[in-house]
Amino acid sequence: MMTIMKRRLLLVSNSTLHGGGYLQHCQQQIQDFFGKNVKRILFVPYALQDRDAYTKTARDKFKTLGYEVDSVHETPDPVEAVRKAEGIFIGGGNTFRLLKALYDNKLVTEIRKRVLEDGIPYMGSSAGTNVSTISINTTNDMPIVYPPTFAAIGLVPFNINPHYLDADPNSKHMGETREQRIVQYHEEHDTPCVLGLREGSLLLVEGNKATLLGSTKARLFKRGKHTTEYEPGSDLSFLLTDAQ
Repeated sequence: MMTIMKRRLLLVSNSTLHGGGYLQHCQQQIQDFFGKNVKRILFVPYALQDRDAYTKTARDKFKTLGYEVDSVHETPDPVEAVRKAEGIFIGGGNTFRLLKALYDNKLVTEIRKRVLEDGIPYMGSSAGTNVSTISINTTNDMPIVYPPTFAAIGLVPFNINPHYLDADPNSKHMGETREQRIVQYHEEHDTPCVLGLREGSLLLVEGNKATLLGSTKARLFKRGKHTTEYEPGSDLSFLLTDAQ
């Protein structure tokens, strides 16, 4: 129980919201989350190919919020960097590429330990949110590389679909909707819940408490049951305790 009570997560659907800049829509929540005790944040840019440019984007933004950023790709020993980190931020991009790099650098177990046992804050955006869950099976990305497994870091006992998109009734597109794809996932897997985070929404997890933040609703998919909509401010703690 002690390890769970230390868990602190900020799981963001998207890093950029239409009409705003990088992390602009959630910058207040980021400052509230990391607070004043954290001075330096370890950034994980593995989801994009140009890690230097991605790091500069994150570094410049977090500097305006009062934090220094160290990138894991700039260190000769990624495991040691995670062990010394005050806080972790994993950015978005391709989820398969991200998870493969996390396994290649032996960081999955190390991040899980630092977050669940040591209590350091973990922030994820898009792909970074995907890898915090049970698996990356509900990502929207193409498998451009092959990680050794789809099993992710497992900081929460359910899956998330970032950038969740509602079907457009006026669209002539004949492919599956996002809802249909998640239902298909549940036809093959027994993970009880998938939380669809629309752009503009984020989930704050503190121990065994989970709260939906942001400006948009989230949609919850339960295996074999009807979907449910939740307003910003909703208490979603039940996802952490029973995931039924």
